[in-house]
Amino acid sequence: MKTLIDVQKKLLPDLLQVMQKRFQILQHIRIMQPIGRRSLSNNLGISERVLRGEVQFLKDQSLIHIHPSGMTLTEQGLEVLSSLEEMIKEFSGLTLLEDTLRKKLKLEDVIVVSGNSDVSPWVKKELGRACATCINKRLKGNETIAVAGGTTLAAVAEMMIPDSKHQNILFVPARGGLGENVENQANTICAKMAERANGHYRLLHVPDQLSQEAYQSIIEEPNIKEILEIIRTSNMVIHGIGDAKTMAERRKTSFQDLEKIEKRYAVGEAFGYYFNQEGEVVHKVQTVGIQLDDLKKIPCVIAVAGGASKAKAIKAYMKQEINHILITDEAAAKELIREL
Repeated sequence: MKTLIDVQKKLLPDLLQVMQKRFQILQHIRIMQPIGRRSLSNNLGISERVLRGEVQFLKDQSLIHIHPSGMTLTEQGLEVLSSLEEMIKEFSGLTLLEDTLRKKLKLEDVIVVSGNSDVSPWVKKELGRACATCINKRLKGNETIAVAGGTTLAAVAEMMIPDSKHQNILFVPARGGLGENVENQANTICAKMAERANGHYRLLHVPDQLSQEAYQSIIEEPNIKEILEIIRTSNMVIHGIGDAKTMAERRKTSFQDLEKIEKRYAVGEAFGYYFNQEGEVVHKVQTVGIQLDDLKKIPCVIAVAGGASKAKAIKAYMKQEINHILITDEAAAKELIREL
C-alpha cells in the first residue's frame, strides 16, 4: 500500500488531498451525527460555502442522508469510510506514528487517531470509537471487562454497540468511584457500556479513596470481597491515564499530599498511583479495586488517553512493564515521540 500511496502522491497529489478532505467530512459526520452544516463547518474549520459543495457531492454519491435534524451516514457511507481508514492513516503518517510508538514503548499494539483532544472535543469521541472497535476485535464471549472512570472512558461507553461477540459479557468497575461526578464514575460508565453492548454488569459501591482502617474493614465485607475477586481476575481492563496535578485536584487531595506530589515531580496518574517522569511511584492513594500488580496478570489491558498535554503522563505510566494496548491521538503521539 505504501508504494501505491507514494506513486499517487507524485502523479495525483490533488486527488489524495480531496480524498482526505472528504474522508474527514464523513468521519466527523459519523462521530457527531445527526449534525447540521454550520456545526460541521465550525468543527472542520472550513467555510460553509466550500462545505456546501462537498456535502452535495457526498449526497449525490449516496454516502450521506440530509434530514431536517442534520446529516447522517448511509450504510454505503459507513462502508466507504471503513475501507478508506487504513489508506488515510498511511497517507497522513498515523501508521508510522503507531509503529514508532509500539517499538519505543515496547507495547503489544498502538492505535493513533487524528487530531488533538485537548482542543477538539470530537477527537475524544474518535478515541472512544477506536477503543470500542478494539474491544470488539478481542472479545470471544463469556468474559469479564473491568472499566475505570473518567471523561475518556465515558466517550468509550458512548461508542459501544451490540455485537454477536458480546454473549455473556460481564462489565465491572475497575475501582470505587463514589465522590466523583456521577457521569465520570466507573460504576456509571460500566453500566452504560453493558447497556449499549447488551451485556451484564456488577457494581462496586465504595468511595474512590479510603483511610487504611476503612479500607481493611470494607474489603472484608462478603459482597465487596466477591466483586473484588471478579474485578481482579478480569479478562480485560480498560482505563485512562491522568495528568498528576489534574487528578490530585479532582480527588480533592489534602494540601500535604498535594505538596508531596508536586515536590516529587509526579507527572502521571492511574488507579490511584502517581508516577514521576522515570515511571517511579511517588505517591499512592488507598483505592478499592484493581492495583498495579493485578494488571500484570490480566490478558488484555487497554489504556486510552489523548491530547498533547497527556504525553508526559503516558510516557511515565508506560514504564510499568505491563503489556498494554495504547489508544491515543496524533497530538499526544507526536509529543510522545519528542519526549522519547
